[in-house]
Amino acid sequence: MNRHPILAEDLAGVLKRLAPHWPALRGARIFFTGATGFIGRWMLAALHDANVAFGLNVSVAILTRDPARFERDHPELAHAPGFRVVGGDVLTLAHDGIDYSHVIHAATDASADLNENDPLRMFDTVLTGTRRALDFARAAGAKRFFYLSSGAVYGAQPWTVAKVAEDYAGGPDLASHRSAYAEGKRAAEMLCTIHGRQFGLDIVNARIFALLGPMLSLDIHFAAGNFIRDAMAGHRVIVQSDGRAERSYLYAADLTEWLWAILLRAAPRSTYNVGSEEAISIGDLAARTAGLLGSAGHEILGQPDPGWNPGRYVPSTARIRRDLGLSPTVDLDEAIRRTAAWNGWNA
Repeated sequence: MNRHPILAEDLAGVLKRLAPHWPALRGARIFFTGATGFIGRWMLAALHDANVAFGLNVSVAILTRDPARFERDHPELAHAPGFRVVGGDVLTLAHDGIDYSHVIHAATDASADLNENDPLRMFDTVLTGTRRALDFARAAGAKRFFYLSSGAVYGAQPWTVAKVAEDYAGGPDLASHRSAYAEGKRAAEMLCTIHGRQFGLDIVNARIFALLGPMLSLDIHFAAGNFIRDAMAGHRVIVQSDGRAERSYLYAADLTEWLWAILLRAAPRSTYNVGSEEAISIGDLAARTAGLLGSAGHEILGQPDPGWNPGRYVPSTARIRRDLGLSPTVDLDEAIRRTAAWNGWNA
């Protein structure tokens, strides 16, 4: 498979670190929603390598609304041994009559525009899509259902909470339409809990925070990607807000290792934060990105932040470090450099 050197190096590291655990998937039949997105493509690429390296004989059905586009844009995944592209929408998903050992449900439209302008559709996509995926898993006799949730389920993280843990009892602001995505994810987690309790489905859950890495789009609503795009072009990096909001960024290769480790090794009914504890303000992130990539500096405009969370969004990862022995292998500076290099930046 012809890959960018950075992507090849990253995936080789994931393959090696998970080597003792990949054989647990031998002969698995996986149904994967949302596999054509950023996270899904990383997971598929890692699974492809493990399938070949360890002779796992894994088969994967990849659900997508646009099979032709996925096959055109990512033929190396669409036509990989054991991979099968299936046309369909998670909102109308029905069992296809095939038994599957695992269902991975990652399908969510995380569009800030949709959350702002059509919150009903956003909420319905998350909740109804999860209900359909859970029903599918039961009908397919799946041994494990893996739900890719979000750190947004905690709502706006108080400034007094430096790192939000899985047992934090807060939640999204129900008086704001901007909570549609977050509350949809939260309600979807409750659906997972109900299906585990009422129907005995083995469910594990990942609450994913902010990310960086190759294959991440640089022209959507994620600040870190926008900063890298502008810095690579030699432009001044612009922060629209006051820059005080804090985020942390897990590198995509670490994300991929953590997600497969959860599916392969986590106890039933486990929930884990998946993110970095290396917090940084958006203003400092702009300055750091500009400095690392040699752009024309940065500027903070100080405008009101229109997002759902103008404060802190940083997880505690103590649980996953304790239970699964996982920790990041790539720090923020290197994540910025690698993301930029994959997009054509030369140091």
